[in-house]
Amino acid sequence: MTEPYTGGCACGAIRYEIAAEPLMMLDCQCRQCQQESGTGHASHLTFARLPGMVSGAATVWTAVGDGGTVKARAFCPICGSPVYMTFPDNPDFLVIRAASLDDPSRYAPRQVLWTHSAQVWDHVDPGLPAFEKMPPG
Repeated sequence: MTEPYTGGCACGAIRYEIAAEPLMMLDCQCRQCQQESGTGHASHLTFARLPGMVSGAATVWTAVGDGGTVKARAFCPICGSPVYMTFPDNPDFLVIRAASLDDPSRYAPRQVLWTHSAQVWDHVDPGLPAFEKMPPG
Protein backbone atom coordinates (compact mmCIF):
# COMPACT_ATOMS: atom_id res chain seq x y z
CA MET A 1 0.00 0.00 0.00
CA THR A 2 1.21 3.47 -0.81
CA GLU A 3 0.53 6.58 1.23
CA PRO A 4 -3.10 7.25 2.23
CA TYR A 5 -5.45 9.06 -0.11
CA THR A 6 -6.21 12.41 1.51
CA GLY A 7 -8.36 15.32 0.52
CA GLY A 8 -11.47 17.31 1.24
CA CYS A 9 -13.47 20.33 0.28
CA ALA A 10 -12.03 23.65 -0.90
CA CYS A 11 -12.30 25.36 2.51
CA GLY A 12 -11.05 22.40 4.58
CA ALA A 13 -14.21 21.91 6.67
CA ILE A 14 -14.55 18.34 5.35
CA ARG A 15 -11.49 16.09 5.22
CA TYR A 16 -10.83 12.43 4.51
CA GLU A 17 -7.94 10.05 4.88
CA ILE A 18 -8.18 6.62 3.29
CA ALA A 19 -5.48 4.06 4.02
CA ALA A 20 -6.50 1.67 1.24
CA GLU A 21 -6.28 1.38 -2.50
CA PRO A 22 -9.37 2.28 -4.54
CA LEU A 23 -11.54 -0.57 -5.74
CA MET A 24 -12.11 1.36 -8.96
CA MET A 25 -11.49 4.71 -10.60
CA LEU A 26 -13.87 5.89 -13.32
CA ASP A 27 -15.34 8.76 -15.24
CA CYS A 28 -19.16 8.87 -15.20
CA GLN A 29 -21.09 10.70 -17.90
CA CYS A 30 -24.59 10.26 -16.45
CA ARG A 31 -26.78 13.36 -16.32
CA GLN A 32 -26.60 13.59 -12.52
CA CYS A 33 -22.81 13.64 -12.58
CA GLN A 34 -22.89 16.24 -15.36
CA GLN A 35 -25.25 18.46 -13.40
CA GLU A 36 -23.37 18.07 -10.11
CA SER A 37 -19.96 18.69 -11.67
CA GLY A 38 -21.07 21.48 -13.97
CA THR A 39 -19.31 19.81 -16.89
CA GLY A 40 -19.52 16.65 -19.03
CA HIS A 41 -18.59 14.03 -16.45
CA ALA A 42 -17.51 13.40 -12.88
CA SER A 43 -14.39 11.50 -11.90
CA HIS A 44 -14.70 9.08 -8.97
CA LEU A 45 -12.56 6.80 -6.81
CA THR A 46 -14.48 4.04 -5.03
CA PHE A 47 -13.23 2.61 -1.74
CA ALA A 48 -14.47 0.03 0.74
CA ARG A 49 -16.06 2.16 3.44
CA LEU A 50 -14.68 2.04 6.97
CA PRO A 51 -15.56 4.13 10.05
CA GLY A 52 -13.56 7.30 10.55
CA MET A 53 -12.54 7.92 6.93
CA VAL A 54 -14.30 11.30 6.76
CA SER A 55 -14.32 14.17 9.23
CA GLY A 56 -16.48 17.27 9.14
CA ALA A 57 -20.19 17.74 8.59
CA ALA A 58 -21.44 17.51 5.02
CA THR A 59 -24.78 18.44 3.57
CA VAL A 60 -26.28 15.52 1.68
CA TRP A 61 -28.84 15.37 -1.09
CA THR A 62 -30.28 12.07 -2.19
CA ALA A 63 -31.45 11.15 -5.67
CA VAL A 64 -32.15 8.03 -7.68
CA GLY A 65 -29.69 7.52 -10.54
CA ASP A 66 -30.52 6.54 -14.11
CA GLY A 67 -29.99 2.87 -13.22
CA GLY A 68 -32.21 3.01 -10.13
CA THR A 69 -29.42 3.29 -7.55
CA VAL A 70 -30.11 5.63 -4.63
CA LYS A 71 -27.14 7.98 -4.26
CA ALA A 72 -26.41 10.28 -1.32
CA ARG A 73 -24.14 13.03 -2.63
CA ALA A 74 -22.26 14.97 0.05
CA PHE A 75 -20.99 18.51 -0.31
CA CYS A 76 -19.57 21.14 2.00
CA PRO A 77 -22.24 23.46 3.43
CA ILE A 78 -19.66 26.26 3.67
CA CYS A 79 -17.86 26.30 0.31
CA GLY A 80 -20.24 24.08 -1.70
CA SER A 81 -17.56 21.67 -2.94
CA PRO A 82 -18.85 18.19 -3.82
CA VAL A 83 -16.65 15.75 -1.90
CA TYR A 84 -18.08 12.24 -1.72
CA MET A 85 -21.03 9.96 -2.40
CA THR A 86 -22.50 6.99 -0.56
CA PHE A 87 -25.24 4.51 -1.36
CA PRO A 88 -27.89 4.15 1.38
CA ASP A 89 -28.86 0.71 0.04
CA ASN A 90 -25.22 -0.41 -0.02
CA PRO A 91 -23.26 1.35 2.76
CA ASP A 92 -20.08 -0.66 2.14
CA PHE A 93 -18.70 1.87 -0.35
CA LEU A 94 -17.41 5.44 -0.23
CA VAL A 95 -16.98 7.26 -3.54
CA ILE A 96 -14.80 10.36 -3.50
CA ARG A 97 -14.48 13.03 -6.16
CA ALA A 98 -11.07 13.01 -7.86
CA ALA A 99 -10.90 16.81 -7.76
CA SER A 100 -11.17 16.70 -3.95
CA LEU A 101 -7.87 14.80 -3.61
CA ASP A 102 -4.93 16.69 -2.12
CA ASP A 103 -2.92 15.13 -4.96
CA PRO A 104 -5.29 14.77 -7.94
CA SER A 105 -2.46 13.29 -10.02
CA ARG A 106 -3.11 10.01 -8.17
CA TYR A 107 -6.38 9.62 -10.09
CA ALA A 108 -6.06 7.22 -13.03
CA PRO A 109 -9.44 6.31 -14.56
CA ARG A 110 -9.90 2.71 -15.67
CA GLN A 111 -13.30 2.98 -17.37
CA VAL A 112 -16.05 5.32 -18.50
CA LEU A 113 -19.69 4.75 -17.55
CA TRP A 114 -23.02 6.03 -18.88
CA THR A 115 -21.65 7.02 -22.29
CA HIS A 116 -25.19 7.10 -23.67
CA SER A 117 -25.52 10.46 -21.84
CA ALA A 118 -22.15 11.78 -23.06
CA GLN A 119 -21.96 15.31 -24.40
CA VAL A 120 -20.18 15.66 -27.77
CA TRP A 121 -17.93 18.37 -26.32
CA ASP A 122 -16.80 16.23 -23.36
CA HIS A 123 -13.65 14.34 -24.31
CA VAL A 124 -12.57 11.46 -22.07
CA ASP A 125 -9.76 9.03 -22.81
CA PRO A 126 -10.90 7.06 -25.90
CA GLY A 127 -8.59 4.20 -24.93
CA LEU A 128 -10.57 3.35 -21.78
CA PRO A 129 -13.21 0.61 -21.72
CA ALA A 130 -16.54 2.42 -22.11
CA PHE A 131 -20.06 1.33 -21.22
CA GLU A 132 -23.37 2.87 -22.31
CA LYS A 133 -24.76 2.28 -18.83
CA MET A 134 -23.36 0.19 -15.94
CA PRO A 135 -20.92 -2.54 -16.95
CA PRO A 136 -22.00 -6.12 -16.48
CA GLY A 137 -21.53 -7.50 -12.94
